[in-house]
Amino acid sequence: MAGRKDFYDVLGVARDASEDEVKKAYRRLAMKYHPDRNPDDPQAEVRFKEAAEAYEVLRDPQKRAHYDRFGHEGLNNSGFQGFRSNEDIFSTFSDIFGEFFGFGSRGPRPQAGADLRYNLSLAFRDAAKGTEVELQIPRNEVCGDCEGTGAAPGTRAETCKHCGGQGQMIQNQGFFRLAVTCPVCQGQGEIITSPCRACHGRGIARKTRELKVRIPAGVDNGSRLRLRGEGEPGLHGGPPGDLYVVVHVEEDKVFRRQGQNLVVKKEISFVDAALGARIEVPTLDEPVPMDVSKGTQSGHVFQISGMGLPHLGSTQRGDLLVEVQVKTPTKLTGKQEELLREFARLEEDRPMKKVKRFFNKAKDAVKG
Repeated sequence: MAGRKDFYDVLGVARDASEDEVKKAYRRLAMKYHPDRNPDDPQAEVRFKEAAEAYEVLRDPQKRAHYDRFGHEGLNNSGFQGFRSNEDIFSTFSDIFGEFFGFGSRGPRPQAGADLRYNLSLAFRDAAKGTEVELQIPRNEVCGDCEGTGAAPGTRAETCKHCGGQGQMIQNQGFFRLAVTCPVCQGQGEIITSPCRACHGRGIARKTRELKVRIPAGVDNGSRLRLRGEGEPGLHGGPPGDLYVVVHVEEDKVFRRQGQNLVVKKEISFVDAALGARIEVPTLDEPVPMDVSKGTQSGHVFQISGMGLPHLGSTQRGDLLVEVQVKTPTKLTGKQEELLREFARLEEDRPMKKVKRFFNKAKDAVKG
């Protein structure tokens, strides 16, 4: 390799250039001196090979360190002989030239499987307390007979003779080389002559998969649960997609959700609202007692801490909000009506002792 130009000079980079700077410099020179862009120009072909050799050394940390210490002679002693032809360069740097001219990969690329969506309707209390559901998911799966090859058991796909297994055909258009999909194998690089009867050569079959899914307590309407790898299978060795379970929570006859809080309406008599009382209010489990303070107005909201919905991924819970509604009686006995008229008269004077005696009488009358 005596007499060779300095590799850093060839690429036009500093000796402390980063790996990315080296790659960018090589790409620029490869585009400039590519043989298809410079037909019948021997000097361009020489520069093209020089740039490839420089990049081959400087992109490799070990070769670069050896070159920095011993120069070309050191590389020659280590066995590096450079490239004999442009075909060697294209083969070694197929990723680089694939970006420029659309070729370089052999056969079809792996493709990730498609994601699936499943809409799940849940009763309000199942969503609030959590549950386990069994889903029936129709999806494509790898064919069990051919194990995804598409070829009948005991046979295998043959390399496409038209494209040599590349899946692409290279066409020259001026000084560019363009890649087009092989019309015979449709880019697969292989041809199945004996297709699998179970999947008709597709390599996948439609099946229904049963899945048990744990729904965490406290999920809200519109929540999405992601099940990794439970979507459609990938193609050509690609990873499978994911399954997204979208939760739709049905309305409840008793409770209404407000964030992580539960809201419930509770009717009380006007006597209990005025005098105060201990009542029972519903929860997601058993009813609990709650004290109604004296003089409670209709629409007042009482708060019971920790009786709401759990926060996802936490031990904390929301609250139970009890909105009381004072019920006005629609049918009164003669005694009840008499007491209410007495109450109205007392309200005009408002002597507190008389009002209290009245409510005690009213309470007895309601109970009677």
